[in-house]
Amino acid sequence: MCVFTSGKMSRWLRCTIVIRNLGTSIKRTANFWSEFQLPFGTGLFFSAPASGFGRGPIQDSAGMDLSDMRKTYKADEECFEEGHLASLDPIKQFGDWFNEAAMCPEVGEPNAMCLATCTKEGIPSARMVLLKGYGHEGFRFFTNYESRKGAELDSNPFACLVFYWEPLNRQIRIEGPVERIPHQSSVDYFQSRPKGSQIAAVVSRQSSVIPSREYLRQKNTELEEKYKNTQVPMPDYWGGYIVKPHMIEFWQGQTNRLHDRIVFLRPNNGGVLGEMQHQAEGGWVYQRLSP
Repeated sequence: MCVFTSGKMSRWLRCTIVIRNLGTSIKRTANFWSEFQLPFGTGLFFSAPASGFGRGPIQDSAGMDLSDMRKTYKADEECFEEGHLASLDPIKQFGDWFNEAAMCPEVGEPNAMCLATCTKEGIPSARMVLLKGYGHEGFRFFTNYESRKGAELDSNPFACLVFYWEPLNRQIRIEGPVERIPHQSSVDYFQSRPKGSQIAAVVSRQSSVIPSREYLRQKNTELEEKYKNTQVPMPDYWGGYIVKPHMIEFWQGQTNRLHDRIVFLRPNNGGVLGEMQHQAEGGWVYQRLSP
């Protein structure tokens, strides 16, 4: 967005113009080549559309207006129907979508996911982490046990994971209880990491307050020298977790906002199907949700 308050300008432009002067507003869309002098007190706002969106954001004294930022998703003929499921096993269905994301060159990190946790008092927090394995037992990631998320998982061992693959207009949401994985499994993974990443895990007492970045550099340099010719031991405050899903939702965006949502659940009513539920595999049921 370009904003001019006075002065001359010359350019061939096609844009939406809002001229505000003495409390009035005039909005026009035009092609023009012109040179003009704006009178004192007149504001000229140019808004160029972002790629894939409608009109870009317009900022004025009231703040930033994002109401016209809209992305075109899939057309109705590309909707996600129940018959399009690759499997009635939600873990296999996850694998199908994950593989598509991994093969999509526009998806930078298909295993990047938002991890949301919560205190016992109900105060939430969220951050991006990397999925490091999945299977029918659950979804695995690694972190510092003393971090904020580690403390929250100790006191309230439930989490939500969200994968969002924007180029595919797809999202997967996973909810369930969380457990620490066996110590040896954490050691095995830690030893498979690059040495620099191992040292960083030792250096960083995640979420603790530090004086400066230089402090981290100095600690890192000290440990690089210390472990120059030896193996880096896994610190006892670092390791893995596994999210054991009881809900997995597959979402696909539609341009008309009638998004597709198919959710798999672990029934807790003795296996009796609820209204509009369908039997899946592995003890799961599935149903469609309104967008």
